[in-house]
Amino acid sequence: MEALDAPYLQVDVLSMIKKRAGWLSALFLGEMLTATAMGYFEKEIARAVVLALFVPLIISSGGNSGSQATSLIIRSLALRELRLRDWFRVFRREIISGLALGSLLGFIGFVRIVLWEKLGIKPNYGPHYMLVAFTIWASLIGVVLFGTLAGSMLPFILRRLGFDPATASAPFVATLVDVTGLCIY
Repeated sequence: MEALDAPYLQVDVLSMIKKRAGWLSALFLGEMLTATAMGYFEKEIARAVVLALFVPLIISSGGNSGSQATSLIIRSLALRELRLRDWFRVFRREIISGLALGSLLGFIGFVRIVLWEKLGIKPNYGPHYMLVAFTIWASLIGVVLFGTLAGSMLPFILRRLGFDPATASAPFVATLVDVTGLCIY
């Protein structure tokens, strides 16, 4: 989205729509890649239908971690706590954060699957529930790590290209992580 040229309530609705429409259309086209990726992995999903249950969980976890990272970095850039030259320090810190957060969420997912199976709570994850649990754990590590890195680096990239990171970072991160997260999963 483009930055507003005036206070929010002083911008007429048509101008607001014009400023938002281009970015939303571009993001919508990007999200169509998610459907393409799901079609590409259709045979794998059909062989283990239970994995489809976790697609929203995996994708949203990556998007949420990316949005958090984006918000933190944009705020720090706006307050001049960070400069463009700090990108590599941020990158190193976010690798550690992404691995730790992904491991935590993966552990929670793993415990939930095993616990549901042991307690006989529906849905039943089948005879290979431990493989499903490990798949979810590993996928969350990868997707959250990617989301965190994408979310922390995109504001630097947009700022370097001369764009305001606050206007596009979160939607771009969500779109990027949706498509990539599905491939990681």
